[in-house]
Amino acid sequence: MYKQLIINVTEHETRVALLEDGTIAELYVDRGDDSNIAGNIYKGKVLRVLPGMQAAFVDIGLNQAAFMYVDDVYCNDHKEYEKLFNIETDDEEILPEEVSSLSIAKRRDIQIEELISEGQEILVQVAKSPMGTKGARISSYISLPGRFLVLMPNSNHIGISRRIEDEVERERLRGLVNSLRTQDYGYIVRTAAEGEQEEKLAYEMNFLNNLWENLQKKVQTAPASSLLHRELSVSLRAVRDLLIHEVEKLVIDSKPTYEAVLSFLDTYMPSLKDHVVFYEGSEPVFDAYNLEGDISRALKRKVWLKSGGYILLEHTEALVAIDVNTGRYVGKHNLEETILKTNLEAVKEIAYQIRLRDIGGIIIIDFIDMEKKSNQEKVFTALREALQKDKSKTHVLPMSEMGIIQMTRKRTREPLTRILCEPCFYCDGEGYLFSRQSICFNIYREILRDAYDLNKGGLTLRVNPQIAEFLHAEESEIITSLEHKIGKQIVIYPNPEFHMEEFDLYETQE
Repeated sequence: MYKQLIINVTEHETRVALLEDGTIAELYVDRGDDSNIAGNIYKGKVLRVLPGMQAAFVDIGLNQAAFMYVDDVYCNDHKEYEKLFNIETDDEEILPEEVSSLSIAKRRDIQIEELISEGQEILVQVAKSPMGTKGARISSYISLPGRFLVLMPNSNHIGISRRIEDEVERERLRGLVNSLRTQDYGYIVRTAAEGEQEEKLAYEMNFLNNLWENLQKKVQTAPASSLLHRELSVSLRAVRDLLIHEVEKLVIDSKPTYEAVLSFLDTYMPSLKDHVVFYEGSEPVFDAYNLEGDISRALKRKVWLKSGGYILLEHTEALVAIDVNTGRYVGKHNLEETILKTNLEAVKEIAYQIRLRDIGGIIIIDFIDMEKKSNQEKVFTALREALQKDKSKTHVLPMSEMGIIQMTRKRTREPLTRILCEPCFYCDGEGYLFSRQSICFNIYREILRDAYDLNKGGLTLRVNPQIAEFLHAEESEIITSLEHKIGKQIVIYPNPEFHMEEFDLYETQE
C-alpha cells in the first residue's frame, strides 16, 4: 500500500491528511486553540477532590477544569507495584493515558483523598483533549515521547513495542536501553527504533532526560495553572509518528513548515529528507489531490454505497448509531444475496468512515437482517478484518440475533464532525424543526389565547417569509377562521430576520 502525507498550512489552520493508495484515510486539523492539547504538560492547582467518584478537578489555565481519576495520580510508594508489570504497547502513537494505564497497578486500597488535596499544586499531562462539555482528562504520570523512545520518569521499566516481533532485536534494544540509562527512569522503545544503532538511541535518551530536568526546574518557579511544555505541532507529530515505516512521501505547501520539517529530520532521521516535497502548484494542494470532496462527504449524515445502498450515521450523547439500508439496490437473484452484498459493502465503508471521522466510544451498527447464520459470520469477520488498518484500538462483539453489532473504539480527541462543524443555530443540534403546518397551528392557538385581552383594533402578525407564504396559500383557512372568531382583521407581514418558528403578534389601533 502506497502511503503519503499531505500537509496544508494557512495562517490560522493546519491540516494533515494521510493518504492510502490515493484515498484519504485520516485527517488531523489544528487551529491553534485548545481543541487539541493532548501531550501538553501543565502546572495545575487542585480545585476539588471528589471521594465519591475517586476523581479530582484541576485548574490548568483553560476555560474548563481538567479532571483526573485516582489511577492517574502518581504515588511515590507505587514503584513496588509497578515491578509486577511488564510495560509493552502495540500502538504506534503512545499517549500519556496509555503509559499511565500500562504502568499502574490496580490500587483499590488507595483513596484519592490520601494522594492529593484541594489547593495542592501538581504537575500534570493532558491524556485526552477537552470534548464537548467535558474538560481535559489529565494524569500525573508524565511521558515524553521522542522518535525512538518514550521517557517515563515516574517508572523504572523498559518496554518494547509489540510491533517489533523479532525476539533477537527486542533483546538487543532492551539491552541497549538498559546499558545507556544514567537515571532510574523508565523507557518504552518505539517501533521506529527497530534496527537503529546505539548512537541515535543515546542521543535521544539524553535529549529526553534534559527535557525532563528542565521541566522540573520550571515547576519550581512557574505559577500554578500555567503551561510548561507544549507537544509538537500537528505537522511535526505526523513526521515523528507516521513518516518512518508507514509513509513514503510527504508533501507540504508551506515553505516555513517545509523548512521546519527538514530541520526536524536533520536531528532524527536525515535519510528521510529526500521523501519530503515542497508543493509549488497554483492549485490548492488538497484540491490537487482531490481531498476536499472526501472531507465534505465525511461530514454528511448519509453516505451512499456504490451498489445504491447507503449508511446513516447518527451521533448521540452516549454513542454513535450506524444504520445500513439497501436504498436503490434491488439485487439480481434473491433477497438474502442482495442483503448480504449490501452488508458486506457497508462494512468497508463503515470501517473507513469510522477511521476518517475519528469516531470513538460506543458504536452500534444495525445491519440489514440476514436469515443465515453463516452470512452473519461473514459480515462479522469482514468488519474485524476491515478494522485492522485502524491504529486506534477497537473491540467488536459478535452480531446479535437482531442483526446488531456492538463495538468500541478508543477515543482520544473530538470526532471530525465536532472539529469542523457546530450545532445548527436553527434547531440547536436537534436535527428537526417544527413543520410549517405545526407552526401555523401554534399561531392559531396563540391568537385565540390572547383574543379576549385585545381591544377593538386589528392585529398584525409578523412571521418568517416561508410561514407568511404558507398562511396565504395552503393554510389560508386558518386566518379566515381566526378573523371570523375574534371579529378582527389580521394583517401578515413577512420578516426575513425571523427564525422559522418565531412569530410576533401585536395590536394595531383603528
